Amino acid sequence: MKFKTAAKKMISATVAGMMVVSLAACGGSGDSSGGSDAGKEEGTSSDSVTLEFQQWWGVELPDGALADICQKFTDDTGIQIDLLSNPYADTKTQIASGAASGTMADVVGLDGSWVYDFAKQGSIANLTDLMGSADYDDSQLSSQIQFEGNTYMIPVVNFAYPMYANKDILDAAGVKELPTTREEFLAACEAVKKYDENIAGWAIPLSSESPSGIQNQFMTWLWGAGSSMLEDGKPNLEGNADLEATVEFVKEMFEKGYIADGAYSMKEPDMVEEFTNGRVAFMTDGVSHLTTIKEGAPDLNFDYITVPVTEGFSGKSGMDVANWGIGIAENCEHKEEAWKFVEYLMSPEVNAELAVLANAFPGNSKADPDYSASDELFVKAYELFQSCEAVNEFTGLPTSEDLMRSFGEELQLYLDGDTASAADMLKKAQERWVPAFE
Repeated sequence: MKFKTAAKKMISATVAGMMVVSLAACGGSGDSSGGSDAGKEEGTSSDSVTLEFQQWWGVELPDGALADICQKFTDDTGIQIDLLSNPYADTKTQIASGAASGTMADVVGLDGSWVYDFAKQGSIANLTDLMGSADYDDSQLSSQIQFEGNTYMIPVVNFAYPMYANKDILDAAGVKELPTTREEFLAACEAVKKYDENIAGWAIPLSSESPSGIQNQFMTWLWGAGSSMLEDGKPNLEGNADLEATVEFVKEMFEKGYIADGAYSMKEPDMVEEFTNGRVAFMTDGVSHLTTIKEGAPDLNFDYITVPVTEGFSGKSGMDVANWGIGIAENCEHKEEAWKFVEYLMSPEVNAELAVLANAFPGNSKADPDYSASDELFVKAYELFQSCEAVNEFTGLPTSEDLMRSFGEELQLYLDGDTASAADMLKKAQERWVPAFE
């Protein structure tokens, strides 16, 4: 689905090593050190604003694609964009360093797990205020990541997590209809077990080394049924009847032998391998793995469904997402121009183009991406995404990975019978979560 734009007018992002983070944060007027004059057309003032844009997106998009998008913005506004593109891990380190020293680039790509700390320390700008000043209609945004009631990150594109279903296994097991409720899901898993005990109904990676299984595979059951693990942005684990029922539901699957072996040490790539090799009937995973699975098992007959909901639920289902987020540095001297750039990236046309380039779904609900050249399953996943509420409650939380890890540890104790009840398990998890929010 990825394509390369015809023009490749690269905006130089050459920066010597870690000098990136020591550059003057807002570029000021004229050309920034380490930047270039690329994109300056005849008639454009040399004193025009230059904004640094630090992110990892340019590395993951087709060569030159992000530079071309930025060039169009410069052509329209005269505002120069100095791209600072590095791999995700390097970008994370550089942005964190810039946040600590007050030299953060003007506009930054953000992971939701960084937002809480950056917002709390005042290193990223309040986008709610900027949107208000610009009279921006934020109803078109699919989601906003907030801290204390104000937005600090806007998801630009979303990477959704529907449920994968191996249709050949289900057909052989006599499952005629793909499940829509938890009860139907349990029945399908039981049918698979009776058909072949070597095939698991579902898989969940619970490795404490990589605890994202709590986010992407466990909490999706809760969010899919329209429920929440938070209340007013704070932990709502203890006494949460919906979450308690979800914990008990997962334990029931463990006790009945529906879940793939080795869950406690399993990581997401292991789960994908199990599904790709036909050893698991269902898994919840990102659409980003669609190409990998099709290349690894071209004859695998599978489909996408939304995560089955609780019996009687009639609301809008939630679908777990990861995303590329964007924010503006508090130390930026040209916040008005920086907001214009964010608004440009979130405009329906540009946002649709970015989504197609990234193999993702748009962050603007009015965007109409052209997926005509995409795999039909990708198109179906997008249709399912549009019918759901994009959700990931770990995004924007403090020490989100540690929260997942501690929840997973308490869950394993309950699954092993070391904790008496789901209520007790959630009480202990709540006690471990609360200090992070104080």
